[in-house]
Amino acid sequence: MLSLFRKFKEGLAKSAKGLAEKTHGIFRRQKLDANSIEELEEALFVADFGYETTEEIVEETSQAYRKDRELRGQDVAGIGATVLKRVLEGSEGTINFERENPTVICLIGVNGSGKTTTAAKLGNLCRQDGRSVLLAACDTFRAAAIEQLKEWSSRLELDIVSGQHGADAAAVAFDAWQAAKSRGHDTLIIDTAGRLHTKGNLMDELAKIRRVLGKNDESAPHYSLLVVDGSLGSNSIEQARVFNEKFGLDGLVVTKLDGTSRGGALVGIYRELKLPIYFLGFGEQPEDLQEYQIDNYVNAVFGLEEVSATES
Repeated sequence: MLSLFRKFKEGLAKSAKGLAEKTHGIFRRQKLDANSIEELEEALFVADFGYETTEEIVEETSQAYRKDRELRGQDVAGIGATVLKRVLEGSEGTINFERENPTVICLIGVNGSGKTTTAAKLGNLCRQDGRSVLLAACDTFRAAAIEQLKEWSSRLELDIVSGQHGADAAAVAFDAWQAAKSRGHDTLIIDTAGRLHTKGNLMDELAKIRRVLGKNDESAPHYSLLVVDGSLGSNSIEQARVFNEKFGLDGLVVTKLDGTSRGGALVGIYRELKLPIYFLGFGEQPEDLQEYQIDNYVNAVFGLEEVSATES
């Protein structure tokens, strides 16, 4: 658990640093003043926690300050974490692999979100958990995506089924399911095309993949996860809303959190859409995709472990 928390902490270092810089080290102060509340509010907005969540944290901090003028920065971090955990209640997504046929995970998202690399990293994560994985390169619209996934599969020693550039993506998905079944794989991860969410032909293609998979297993795909770029902040909400309305999503994978100070974006997405979050991406290495856990995320964002270590 310690190593997992450390990965969250390191991955969200920029968000935590940005939060601390905006508050001028408010979480380390031995005593707050009235200006500290305004600094906190600004920092939370910049980190993209959204209006409602920011106001809840600020209001509860203000109430605590009115009751206790000796309120410390560490107390404020604790208040923020408590509010955030309450807001995120129910946001942890968990994949159930207990089924007779392969568990099918369909990754959806626009180009640039990290969808193809996430497919490979997720395959690696599943294998570390003892699963037998097959990757399906169904982003046939972009030739580079096929080669990219092939390269990752070779690097990570994961089985893969792919088609030619321009091939019918649904046909590749059908063949991949058949291959997964015949080769004894219990997990099939499908990388789909990554065009803009406003393109009708993309939605038609995704719907066709769903229909074709259903011919093999009427419950497939078992998980349709949208991969969103966490550095886009609240702009990801509209993207997620369109995909959810037109295709139907089971949850989210939020990537590129290591390169942004807007680490609060996933809070706004969850609050708006109530879609569970399954995984977070913190970098380019295979191990940089981690299962999302509320406590680890919140504590890393507010630097609670670091504050505690400093105070002790």
